[in-house]
Amino acid sequence: MAASAAALRHLAPLGARLAPQGRAAGRLLQQRRGIRLSAPAAIQVTVRDALNQALDEELERDERVFLLGEEVAQYDGAYKISRGLWKKYGDKRVIDTPISEMGFTGIAVGAAMAGLRPVCEFMTFNFSMQAIDQVINSAAKTCYMSAGSIAVPIVFRGPNGASAGVAAQHSQCFAAWYGHCPGLKVVSPWSSEDAKGLLKASIRDDNPVVMLENELLYGVPFEMSEQAQSKDFIVPIGKAKIERQGTHVTLVSHSRPVGHCLEAAAVLAKEGVECEVINLRTIRPMDIETVEASVVKTNHLVTVEGGWPQFGVGAEICARIMEGSAFNYLDAPAVRVTGADVPMPYAKILEDNCIPQVKDIIFAVKKTLNI
Repeated sequence: MAASAAALRHLAPLGARLAPQGRAAGRLLQQRRGIRLSAPAAIQVTVRDALNQALDEELERDERVFLLGEEVAQYDGAYKISRGLWKKYGDKRVIDTPISEMGFTGIAVGAAMAGLRPVCEFMTFNFSMQAIDQVINSAAKTCYMSAGSIAVPIVFRGPNGASAGVAAQHSQCFAAWYGHCPGLKVVSPWSSEDAKGLLKASIRDDNPVVMLENELLYGVPFEMSEQAQSKDFIVPIGKAKIERQGTHVTLVSHSRPVGHCLEAAAVLAKEGVECEVINLRTIRPMDIETVEASVVKTNHLVTVEGGWPQFGVGAEICARIMEGSAFNYLDAPAVRVTGADVPMPYAKILEDNCIPQVKDIIFAVKKTLNI
């Protein structure tokens, strides 16, 4: 018994005692000794913590990176995304600003032109309208207007789209607004892996990137793989992800409605309808190739978004499919599920009816499949 216990004590902590670079060798040694290894377990991480990890890792990695915005420093951020970063990096790297979006956005854009890599947080993207001249005319167009001699490596990030009970002036989705503008890259994460990987990729990109998060997702935990826990993990900008394989209809969405699409797909699967769910991740440049390949397979398309219908993300997807070869594979017209074409009401029951719900997606799928 004593000998067996000693042997177990010798083997069990092997991976823990090895440095990270030696863990692969440790696993190989364990395999040679006949010990069965399971796949590394994913951990649960909220979107808030994933964003915090990404900021922390990039601030540590590159001294040119800094964060500025309202309440991001001493208060740890309005949504606690920057929790602990001011204490760790100090006043020069995490900067509280006055309530003046045009002012601090202009400072951030100028810093990017001078060679720094600012992350400019808007408390909500509705407030970015105060600074839209800096985002569009200064950040997005300078590289083109300087014939490529002036890069503007800046990230504009913050919560976008409808939250809960904040009415018309604080509930808009800006995906179509910023996705319309050449010179910008626009990303829209859903899961924790999306949030971490896209933010890190955006900070490292030499172009201005608009990162549209969702306030209602900040506290939601998602599985994060061992790969995504690495400091080197990024999600490539411009590449969509198939969240669920299917054969009957393609559902394309971004941000929070991706979760609604997966819920609708689970309900429809019980009725024999298999939905393929695509998480766009990036609005501009849009990965239309992944959507086309899916439409060729399923022959049906439904787009889902929280923004208004006219000139929206779904409208762009439908137009691109119509203009391309995948149009010949459609067996029915594409259907859009969008937010209602009205300013967001304050009353909860009206708000719920203005935002796409799972039942709306199910109805749209059955409509396009004629069932």
